[in-house]
Amino acid sequence: MRELINIPEAYVSPEPLLSQPIDQLKSFCRGEMSAVDTYHRAIEVTKQPWILDQLLNNLKIHEEHVHLLKQRIIELGGDPPESAGPWGAFANMVEGVAAAINETAALAILEEGERHGLADYKSDLSNLDRESLRQIQNRVIPQQTRTHHSLHEIVRTLMA
Repeated sequence: MRELINIPEAYVSPEPLLSQPIDQLKSFCRGEMSAVDTYHRAIEVTKQPWILDQLLNNLKIHEEHVHLLKQRIIELGGDPPESAGPWGAFANMVEGVAAAINETAALAILEEGERHGLADYKSDLSNLDRESLRQIQNRVIPQQTRTHHSLHEIVRTLMA
């Protein structure tokens, strides 16, 4: 006769312990992939060299974030996202409409995306494992702060 083993309700298997950080890193990664796509759109409509230089620099930072996040997801045993998903498609569409209006509108939308991305990182830190938290706090957030600030200054200058 087989004996049933009672498992306390509070028991959590080890695998879900990494599920939350992986899911959060995937969300961050999709946001970064969306940023990369949106920067490509903005670069297409930018006419001024000084703005183009800054956009290319910011694009490179976001591409590095995609690589860093994908690598961390893999290290934790997850499968990194292959696209930005529906939010990325929506952001790309909004950026396309803004670009059709003018360069300043496109850059203002991009600045809002940078602000939103920075807020997401800061608000979702508690969902990360210790090493992912260290990488996000020490590398990604400072760079995200700089990309947001640079776009804020561009838009402020264009609107002056």
